Amino acid sequence: MSTMSTDSVIIGVDIGTSVTKAVAFGRDGRAVASASRPSRLNRLSGGRVEQDLEDVLRTVGEVCREVAAALPVPPAALALTGQGDGLWLRDAAGRAVRPPISWMDGRAGATVARWREDGTLRTLYALTGSGVFPGCHAPLLAWLAEHEPESLERAEVAGYCVDAVAQRLTGVIGVDAADASLPFLDVTTRAYVPRALEVCGVAGYARLLPPPAAPDAVARLDRAGARLLGLPAGLPVTAGPYDLPACAIGSGVREAGDGLLIVGTTLASQVLTDSVRIDPDGDPAGMWLCTPDPDRWLRAMPAMVGTAALEWVLEFTGATTAELDAILEAAPPGANGVTALPFLSGAGERAPFVEPAARGRLDGLTLAATRADAVRAVCESIAYAARHCLEAAGLSASLALCGGGTRSTAWARLFADVIGRPVRIPDEPEVGARGAVAVAWRCLGAPVDAERWRADSRTVEPRADLRGVFEDGYAGYRARLGEALAGWRATGPRSRARATGPRSRANSGTH
Repeated sequence: MSTMSTDSVIIGVDIGTSVTKAVAFGRDGRAVASASRPSRLNRLSGGRVEQDLEDVLRTVGEVCREVAAALPVPPAALALTGQGDGLWLRDAAGRAVRPPISWMDGRAGATVARWREDGTLRTLYALTGSGVFPGCHAPLLAWLAEHEPESLERAEVAGYCVDAVAQRLTGVIGVDAADASLPFLDVTTRAYVPRALEVCGVAGYARLLPPPAAPDAVARLDRAGARLLGLPAGLPVTAGPYDLPACAIGSGVREAGDGLLIVGTTLASQVLTDSVRIDPDGDPAGMWLCTPDPDRWLRAMPAMVGTAALEWVLEFTGATTAELDAILEAAPPGANGVTALPFLSGAGERAPFVEPAARGRLDGLTLAATRADAVRAVCESIAYAARHCLEAAGLSASLALCGGGTRSTAWARLFADVIGRPVRIPDEPEVGARGAVAVAWRCLGAPVDAERWRADSRTVEPRADLRGVFEDGYAGYRARLGEALAGWRATGPRSRARATGPRSRANSGTH
């Protein structure tokens, strides 16, 4: 029986790609204090995107201190979540042996293209159900083995953002099973598949992969971590799940078939399932993610498109996010014939298909086209991409919507219209930190009232009179995408290699 008091709070920390946020939640799911800090994202030549572990730790320390100072009593625990994928190489003390490589990194694009053509991707997918994209462990390890083997030799741990921060706060080397799910894990047994590392040519680095932690694992803040955060040494710390599963939990995704769409920098679509079914003949994209429940998984289709594409078109047209609702209302559904493909990431696309050469397009422009037409076309294309991902993930029940994109009422309504079902939007915007806190309460033996937490939301209904417009629009989007895919895949790996930078050894950039 738990002895937690009803007025206890837990600080949830969501370590994003460019912003770290801390939110203290009570057992009723309500936020009582919050803070945020930006962190640096270093964009380098050759499609490389890196971070600085010390800078990330600085942001974690600052937000925790600010939130703790606003609380009447010390928190009951610290719950960590944050960005997934990428490659955060550390030594035994948790120090970075080279700058952490972001999940947005594109240096291994040619490796992924080569693996698709020689059958490696399909073999790996049949083994683990994981699609591979340039910013995940498999191609990054292979790239470093070829271009920077000394970094791998110096490393003791090949991990992710959340476990890198946790190691420095607690001294414990580990990884949450959700983070470890892609690309080498059998998610049903939570054990790595040796053959998966072999087919990617990185079996020699299996020693760098820590075994996944138990779902109820709790560490303790050590003296160094306590000094950094200004919190008591010995404070319980949970590390994971990373942001995709944490957002699903924080948004109230509870039953098989329920889905979540995160409209953030990227477009993360995921559906909760009670079984894992890998189709070896299917498109090798997406991933199966472990959850804190050993008999529940998330079928995830985390696309690279999202608010980054919206921000690009707004800047391109001289508009701002504050104007988005008015701009969307200024152009009719269908954007007066202007259409878009929203694939603007330099690393291409990873779900519901993998194509490093995927690039964005605006079509149907004439002298009569307005900036509202261009902005609406991009917003509609992102919504079509979301529907494509959710269909591939198997959405069959309720759908929650969260992320920065939901701040626009008009865009949230557009997602409901395109997907053709009601969307439930949580009242609390920081659902990642909220989900991590819910997991921490459970690990401490005091699970929260999940139904009560889920009730804090509003619902946006699709407009029946626009159903035909968006059904036709979606069919057109899929047709244009099919034609574009054929063209991208006809360019061959050498063209993709030129797009992602030189294959010669290069300096890893500033730390």
